[in-house]
Amino acid sequence: MKTSSNIGEKLLTPVSVPRPTQNSHLVNYALNGLHRCWLPEQRCWSHTYHLDGRPSPNASLPHSDVFYTLNVLLGMSRVADIPDSINISEIFHRNVIRLTTLPVPKYAFGMALWVAAELELEIPEPLARDLRTLLTDQSQGVKFRAQDLGMLLTGVVAQARAGAKEWARFADPLYRFLKKRFHSESGLFFDGPAGLRRRFASFATQIYLSMACYHYGEFAGDLSAIAMATACVRKLIALQGSQGEWPWFFDAASGSVLDFYEVYSVHQYGMAPALLEWAERYDVPGARDALIKGFRWVLGENQLGRSMVVPELSLSIRSQIRKNELMTKTPRILRAIKNAYLGRESGLIDSSGVGLRLECRSYELGWILWSFGQRSDLPELTNNGAFANPPRQI
Repeated sequence: MKTSSNIGEKLLTPVSVPRPTQNSHLVNYALNGLHRCWLPEQRCWSHTYHLDGRPSPNASLPHSDVFYTLNVLLGMSRVADIPDSINISEIFHRNVIRLTTLPVPKYAFGMALWVAAELELEIPEPLARDLRTLLTDQSQGVKFRAQDLGMLLTGVVAQARAGAKEWARFADPLYRFLKKRFHSESGLFFDGPAGLRRRFASFATQIYLSMACYHYGEFAGDLSAIAMATACVRKLIALQGSQGEWPWFFDAASGSVLDFYEVYSVHQYGMAPALLEWAERYDVPGARDALIKGFRWVLGENQLGRSMVVPELSLSIRSQIRKNELMTKTPRILRAIKNAYLGRESGLIDSSGVGLRLECRSYELGWILWSFGQRSDLPELTNNGAFANPPRQI
């Protein structure tokens, strides 16, 4: 449980992360980067921080700001020394209630449950009411995408483990629906419960549903859930690129890679490590090596041979992408459909055709905090020189 010194009545003001702290260099780096993403008037972290030199780099998208802020708070729940400037409780309550008034995706409600459980904070009644409606309405299930289902299942399990019994009754139905409609014999997970689109699944699909299965399996003592999650992890490790790249797009039916791009930094240093932490606990072969290899991609061991870290800002570059697809997804979609129906797998292209998406999103730094806030066993990553001297905030 966080002490009052961590989450007392504080205001976010421009101060440096205190030193010395119990935090690793990596965690302090992410905290400093988050300071740049803070929107003081809205009391939340921003949708995007642009890295192209524009005079006003922070861009707000309210429904996304709120979700990203909750994702950051999830990461804060694992940080030993939170800067005195951050009032966790105030930020949570100010933003979580906005879920009831903004057009947020359903998975944002699952994140709210998860964050509240980890931080031992109450869910406001208006939000709790909307959540009960969402989880009780049977017709809503057919509309769930993978991230919706994964986040909601993880959230209700987190609440149940924290002692909030009213949410426990939703865990079994959500898991049964996942097992019946989202599990593929390939080991990967489908993106939806039905339709032509369901076989086209992202890396995020695999992360959120696998973690949900691990959470549920451990809570319910259900070995089948743990086995499903482990099968997915094994498949992902088998499909990881030669330099640690985590592919973005899969054919869940065949278990093949449809497109490696975009290769996202957050997958390399945040989301994959979050899943692989579970895999390490269950002794999945190669999990630790895959985590380290994936992280080193961010530090420059990638096809462009460049670091994705921006030390002067304590931020990271969002992704490596095909140069001609920075502003459109259409070629990627058509290519994926063609590869799927011709049974072709995709690989990396020549590096001359690869560029950078010059932005950073606050939730990416939140995943760093979650995945490495409590790890001291990987000093070659968490205390790497690339993160050793983040700039002071003044």
